[in-house]
Amino acid sequence: MAAYVHYVAAFIAVFAIICHNSLCNAQKKDTLGEKVQQMMDWTNKKSIIRLNGDKFRTYVKTAPRNYSVIVMLTALQPGRGCSVCKQANDEFVILANSWRYSQQYSNRLFFALVDYDEGPDVFQSMKLTTAPAFMHFPAKGKPKRADTMDIHRVGFSAEQLGKWVTDRTDIQIRVFRPPNYSGTVALALLFAMIGGLLYFKRNNLEFLYNKTSWGIVALAVIFAMTSGQMWNHIRGPPVMHRNPNTGQMHYIHGSSQGQFIVETYIVMLLNTAVVVGFIMLNEAQTMKGDPGKKRILSLVGVGCVTIFFSFLLSVFRAKYQGYPYSFLFK
Repeated sequence: MAAYVHYVAAFIAVFAIICHNSLCNAQKKDTLGEKVQQMMDWTNKKSIIRLNGDKFRTYVKTAPRNYSVIVMLTALQPGRGCSVCKQANDEFVILANSWRYSQQYSNRLFFALVDYDEGPDVFQSMKLTTAPAFMHFPAKGKPKRADTMDIHRVGFSAEQLGKWVTDRTDIQIRVFRPPNYSGTVALALLFAMIGGLLYFKRNNLEFLYNKTSWGIVALAVIFAMTSGQMWNHIRGPPVMHRNPNTGQMHYIHGSSQGQFIVETYIVMLLNTAVVVGFIMLNEAQTMKGDPGKKRILSLVGVGCVTIFFSFLLSVFRAKYQGYPYSFLFK
């Protein structure tokens, strides 16, 4: 009799455990389904989900979760003084919209944003003291070191963000940038100005045969193309970058895969100075008159070529780490 009671008690205990586990699994499935549905509802309204501290812990940090979340932690309020947060947010929006309206769009991946003024506790929990920051929260497990994007090394363009997302989630996102008609409008205005000039000067077109004018125009186009203006038009890089730890402003991008807008103007001015130096050397050889003036012009030309070419080589060394050669400046 005692053995029978023992078996009955064991059966009841096992049955209770099975029922409890089944109930827990059912509750988890219900909770997961509700979370996914809520995330989908938010994304259908806007491609980037804005989260505060409570929503971040509920939908990003807390299990169960079968989806990945790319979170941008930022400080968009003007009073915070984050000069690059707006630019980073624009690139993040481009990537999120590209995913939202792509054919591969699903509930496997979501994009979210936490602003410091809306969730300071999130920054404290993640031990973040600077913004912006991009983090990947995988569907299973905790984020690893590689789940935080190194924006100081690769930048934060939508294309670089897309590559990083692909590395972390195996989901490829083709970036679609909204059309920018400013270049087309500027080109149309330029042609209109040239057409107007030709119309009003139709009786005096000798300037079209001026070799110096055509040479200046040709050099301007060459300087613009060799400095990277077309790359800026396509990629839309930031103007410059401030190091959030030291506050130091960087005008030269530290990688050969990127550049700043200010950097292109620096390279353009250096190229112009080198060409001006060569022009001085050439003019000194053909100059007639005082030999002293020829000597001064030659020395100034040599100085321009030497000094500004050294600066140009220094910029090259800064972008291609490990380049062994330098001249005057390192």
